Amino acid sequence: MYPFVRLFKEALVFRNAPALALGAPHVSHHICWPWDLDMWWELNNGRTLTLYDLGRIPLAMRAGLIPVMRARGWGLTVAGSSVRYRRRVRAFDRVEMHSRLVSWDSKFIYMEQSMWRRDGECTSHALFRTAVTDKNGIVPPAKVAEVLGHAPEPPEMPAWIQAWTEAEAQRPWPPEKG
Repeated sequence: MYPFVRLFKEALVFRNAPALALGAPHVSHHICWPWDLDMWWELNNGRTLTLYDLGRIPLAMRAGLIPVMRARGWGLTVAGSSVRYRRRVRAFDRVEMHSRLVSWDSKFIYMEQSMWRRDGECTSHALFRTAVTDKNGIVPPAKVAEVLGHAPEPPEMPAWIQAWTEAEAQRPWPPEKG
């Protein structure tokens, strides 16, 4: 089940947090609860992706995107992701999550997120390709930036993200069955 209570808690905690500059990180803290575990008693990989939602939504709030989306009838979706899992997170471990907008292209907004243990070790790092949508499809990120008071030109995209987008462009869609 989706952690709506945790999402509500994050919205409540950050409701009066200062606005974030473009590309500034949103930092949040989370606990790995027993219901987040897989059969090996560590944070389930699917739940990791869900917990990353708990960083992206407050990031969007602090960037001013949520009120704009509500006013315009826009939605927010994930269009792709790539995650590196490097260290185990066990029951009751506390993690610090860093979430930030990195750049955008003509269709997608790229965000990176990471979780860190108390000892300073990174447990996972994720890249998300996201999109703002309306009834007609994807809203161009340059338009979203302008509505939020930013220049329509994106920040420089790191080479590793550009390489990922180029690799994704070569991936067949739809995939072959079987």
